[in-house]
Amino acid sequence: MILLDGKKTSLLVQETIAKEVNILKKKGYRVPHLAAILVGDNGASMTYVNNKVTACQKVGFTSSVLEMPKNISQEELLKQIHRLNEDDSVDGFIVQLPLPKHIHEQEILLAINPDKDADGFHPTNFGRMALGLKSFIPATPYGILELLNQYHIPTDGKDVVIIGRSDIVGRPISILLSQKPWNATVTLTHSHTQNLSELTKKADIIIAALGIPKFLKADMVKEGAAIIDVGITRIADTTTKKGFRIVGDVDFEYVKEKVSYITPVPGGVGPMTIAMLMKNTLNAYKRKYKIQ
Repeated sequence: MILLDGKKTSLLVQETIAKEVNILKKKGYRVPHLAAILVGDNGASMTYVNNKVTACQKVGFTSSVLEMPKNISQEELLKQIHRLNEDDSVDGFIVQLPLPKHIHEQEILLAINPDKDADGFHPTNFGRMALGLKSFIPATPYGILELLNQYHIPTDGKDVVIIGRSDIVGRPISILLSQKPWNATVTLTHSHTQNLSELTKKADIIIAALGIPKFLKADMVKEGAAIIDVGITRIADTTTKKGFRIVGDVDFEYVKEKVSYITPVPGGVGPMTIAMLMKNTLNAYKRKYKIQ
């Protein structure tokens, strides 16, 4: 069994980006700028944003965080988005999800300029991606593709089962893997799928992205499969200092004994998501200034 090390792979991606940034600086360009809007004081969201700021520092980007109160109005939040859309010094930005319940999330995401959509969530980018056109790919699917590439895991003609159909992970990765150059045969499953284990037992690659801790059991996978675990859930654990631990959608300790490749949680897909967010920001910058 080979562990798909997202931390190590993300550092390789970030090193490549940092080299490009240094070249841009030597040529007299300003460095790319990634901004984030953080609404409220959700602990997990604050951690994610801080990790993104740290990643920006590593690759040499400028970063900024707009912290908004959790009771911010829809109208005021839209004003902040429009301000970032018009700010020529900002190359890409994200609105950290989830948002408070009184905020209409889809309307917020639609308001982001597709050319600055570092998360790749805007329908314009999703549509272009689905048609195989140049676009910003959602950061988590982008990270999964990079992991598969770095570890030379073959996808051509392989049977891939994706568990979960979210717009952020399941749907986009199913589209991408079915396209060239990946050429996989993809089955997208969800909560209404019947006989799920019959499908997963035949899969060469399983991508679990449904948010249910330890959902994928050892008896649901075949020998030698590759497993990508996108899940990340906090569960109570009084034996740890924080009082909780992070687990994925895969029953890791038992599944790892049967498979050829598997991502850990944490340390798998998570770091890759942040690295590819940096890549999207750099791509937005280069597109803006027509840099090859």
